[in-house]
Amino acid sequence: MKLKLDENIDLRVVTLLQLAGHDVATVPGQGLSSAPDTEVIDVCRSEGRCLVTCDRGFGNRLKYNPANYAGIVIIRLPSRYTFADWREAIETLIAGLEAADVTGKLWMIRQGKVLEYQAIEETD
Repeated sequence: MKLKLDENIDLRVVTLLQLAGHDVATVPGQGLSSAPDTEVIDVCRSEGRCLVTCDRGFGNRLKYNPANYAGIVIIRLPSRYTFADWREAIETLIAGLEAADVTGKLWMIRQGKVLEYQAIEETD
């Protein structure tokens, strides 16, 4: 899976994702740090990458309809998190990607679980 890690993701997890066979790019690595959310998600769409972020704003399905993207994953960590919490979240993401396709969906990863939200159907 082609993934893009937002600037709020601990970059120490890149290796875990790469070892699991994923193509990983990062917002900082592409010079997009501090770019508006709309620019970041547009770059993800043009590259066919699933956005992995901690930014809850991307959970607004009216603004960022998952159907328009290669997937949006929001990681929710405890208020006082450690690297072990990051590792658990990324391992949960890896397992989720092995079991299902995130394309066109919004996933929320929290406490070892993947919660899946469908895209909002657009009406005429």
